[in-house]
Amino acid sequence: MSWENFYLICFIVGLVLSFVSMFGGFAHLHLHIGHVHAPGVHLARGSHGGHAFSAINGLTVTAFLCWFGGAVYLLERYTGFVVPLILISACFAGVIGAAILWAALFKFLLPRERLLTAEETEMAGVLAKVSDQIRDGSGIGEIIFSQTGTRKCAAARSEDGRPIERGAEVVVLRYERGVAYVKRWE
Repeated sequence: MSWENFYLICFIVGLVLSFVSMFGGFAHLHLHIGHVHAPGVHLARGSHGGHAFSAINGLTVTAFLCWFGGAVYLLERYTGFVVPLILISACFAGVIGAAILWAALFKFLLPRERLLTAEETEMAGVLAKVSDQIRDGSGIGEIIFSQTGTRKCAAARSEDGRPIERGAEVVVLRYERGVAYVKRWE
């Protein structure tokens, strides 16, 4: 195997692992392959009571591998630079790529995250507007409401079994199994 192929494999492995870590979080995949303990690589308690991630973690290591592999492959293939200059440049590119990702995620996005309290997501007492007519009896309609700064919708039934027309303002009395039980707001 040539060095060019090795660098291409570094790029592909880094890219695949970066996608697995990114999309694995969306799919709630928790892959516990092993644990590495090294100085400076840990989850530390932050000064604000939250958690602060080390700059060296699984996400930044895979980003470094991807950027390093891609940069060294391109530099070796398309430039006439000597090997030490290529490796130094590729290491610099890897560190820059990992630093950009780390800064974007852990310095910009993560500090703005917060946990919602039960009071913020409580449905009882929420004012809403009927967006799809609630039919009489046990008919289900739909309501639109604002909660936690976003516009949301939910299935709704009339508490007393009477129909409620589209556009009427209602108040949620209770919320069970994904259905809001409402009455007219008067």
